[in-house]
Amino acid sequence: MAGNSFGHLFRFTTWGESHGPAIGCVVEGVPPLIPLAEADIQKWLDRRRPGQSRFTTQRRESDQVRIMSGVFEGQTTGTPIALEIQNEDQRSKDYSELKDRFRPGHADYTYWAKYGIRDWRGGGRSSARETAARVAAGAVARRVLEHVLGQPVTIRGALIQVGPHAIDRARWDWAEVERNPFWSPDAAIVPVWESFIDGVRKAGSSTGAVIEVVAEGAPAGLGAPVYDKLDADLAKAMMSINAVKGVEIGAGFAAARLSGEENADEMRMGADGSVRFLSNNAGGILGGISTGQDILVRFAVKPTSSILNPRRTVTASGAEVDLRTTGRHDPCVGIRAVPVGEAMIAVVLADHLLRHRGQIGSFGR
Repeated sequence: MAGNSFGHLFRFTTWGESHGPAIGCVVEGVPPLIPLAEADIQKWLDRRRPGQSRFTTQRRESDQVRIMSGVFEGQTTGTPIALEIQNEDQRSKDYSELKDRFRPGHADYTYWAKYGIRDWRGGGRSSARETAARVAAGAVARRVLEHVLGQPVTIRGALIQVGPHAIDRARWDWAEVERNPFWSPDAAIVPVWESFIDGVRKAGSSTGAVIEVVAEGAPAGLGAPVYDKLDADLAKAMMSINAVKGVEIGAGFAAARLSGEENADEMRMGADGSVRFLSNNAGGILGGISTGQDILVRFAVKPTSSILNPRRTVTASGAEVDLRTTGRHDPCVGIRAVPVGEAMIAVVLADHLLRHRGQIGSFGR
């Protein structure tokens, strides 16, 4: 079964469990002679690392990455790149009461129903701890994009809604994203979110969120009809992230409210002879192929299922019980999903870039 791998020419496989000795990934398809060091990966892992504010889980993990193979004398060799991240702060005893009880909203029941066995220590493979390996793979993908294109593709994410509280897009400031613990582009919403999440945590509950990720600098021509559309792979990538329940590309569901005239991204010729779009309702993708505009993706993350308030559930033997989940959990798992979304977009773009190069060659228009 290949369910632990993602991608085609640029492909990565993650391994490890939340409370095992380590997690990691194996990245394949990386061209040789690309400069790559652990520091190139670590800077992205540090953005996802838990315990950096009171608004995320207090599990303490340094998330230090080790390159185990595929790099020699500071350059990729063209062979599989193995990356390892040690787990340092597991508390399996926090989950001992869950051995035979299924947490509502979690994958406990479905894993047990499918495999007849489940790792009850923090969810095992179903834990969001696995996403650290995705971020590591995404860091490698960013290096591939820069190497093949000769310039970086800027991939930036932001939290745009927490619970019912959305940002004011008129106040969007990318610089602000790096100045607050929520990755918010709107400074004015930060105290609102602080108060709201503090209240949610004190009430023993959790809340959901919406993340927006923008990729700037991707060339026109990435993607292919009919089943390998770029937006189809982006949607799959986002939906594969823990707790994601909805994905939009460009105008997304709001396009249903637009007229044909409003929705059409009209075109004119630029001064340099290139095609210029007058709007971007398509999110940078038409017919499954990139237009050269910014690629715009949003995804919705459900409330964290591990909460202190008792919920009704059943045991493996069929008994009906009430369950409250203890331990260290994010009151809003969407906060740390921002760098994960960025990483998955980087992976998809790197994969499609290598596939385009293999079939077409260079970008000529």
